[in-house]
Amino acid sequence: MKTAEFDYTLPHELIAQEPVEPRDSSRLMVIDRGAGRIEHKVFRDISEYIEPGDCLVINDTKVIPARLRGEKAGTGGKAEIFLLAEVAGGLWEALVKPGRRLAPGAKVVIGGGAIVATIEKRLPGGERIVSLEYEGEFEDALEKAGEVPLPPYIERPIDTIDRYQTVYARQWGSVAAPTAGLHFTPRLLRELDDKGAVISAVTLRVGIDTFRPVREEEVEAHEMHSELYSVTTGAAETINRAKAAGKRVIAVGTTSVRVLESAGISGTLEPGSGSTRLFIYPGYEFKMVDAMITNFHLPKSTLLMLVAAFTGKELMFRAYREAVDKRYRFYSFGDAMLVK
Repeated sequence: MKTAEFDYTLPHELIAQEPVEPRDSSRLMVIDRGAGRIEHKVFRDISEYIEPGDCLVINDTKVIPARLRGEKAGTGGKAEIFLLAEVAGGLWEALVKPGRRLAPGAKVVIGGGAIVATIEKRLPGGERIVSLEYEGEFEDALEKAGEVPLPPYIERPIDTIDRYQTVYARQWGSVAAPTAGLHFTPRLLRELDDKGAVISAVTLRVGIDTFRPVREEEVEAHEMHSELYSVTTGAAETINRAKAAGKRVIAVGTTSVRVLESAGISGTLEPGSGSTRLFIYPGYEFKMVDAMITNFHLPKSTLLMLVAAFTGKELMFRAYREAVDKRYRFYSFGDAMLVK
């Protein structure tokens, strides 16, 4: 399957640069896979499509201040480290700038010394393994010295970084937000609960693949970065109970999809923690997910391929063409779709 099959043209002005207020006032495209029908709503209308007993599965991960700006020790030159994933105690895989000046052994002083990063190793893809020195608790040091990273296509800062966290963010560890969840407000979650929907949380630490297009010519040649996930016993029981009762499991975001399909490969969700490199593209057979809430994704991205696997490629691209025609807002701070 060719990666070029997942390209499309998007006018730059449709890339959302800031979130709408309130969160649930974004637009919602509703795609009925069976009927091939597309409707246009507002996100707060989503309760019209949720039935009592349906189980919404959210990703409760929280974005960390993964962007560390500092100075190279000895020269004072500006340097930046973008943490991707912890690989061992105190060791992180990271992107660095400027790459040519940050060879193994180089040190970067961040936040006036709150964190000192040492480049330990260069990886084949250009990433680095870095060690981090700090005093006290790591989370406190990172909160003091780091910045929550916004995606590269967002070209200006936002008023409050909390707007790049979901209202239910709890589990510290991601470098990007599970953006489908950004549309939910506490009031909307209460409304869904009052209606009889069940809301269950899983965790996936979102990695850098969410920003990256697939660069291989053949889709099947792409290798996903490993991402850590966790499913509690209570969440597994709740989700399996809904599935057994014939109710829908509705994944809020592609990250929740990947947890459900990674831990539910047998058709029953298994509790526990692990890492996943699951790459979902057309031809994949879904075991757990019956409906999906998601945003509009980058061309040639693994997220777009996942959605195409669920909707069917032809219907998905028809929906994307209609979204462009109707001036939907795209990507992290953009509008949403419900595929049912």
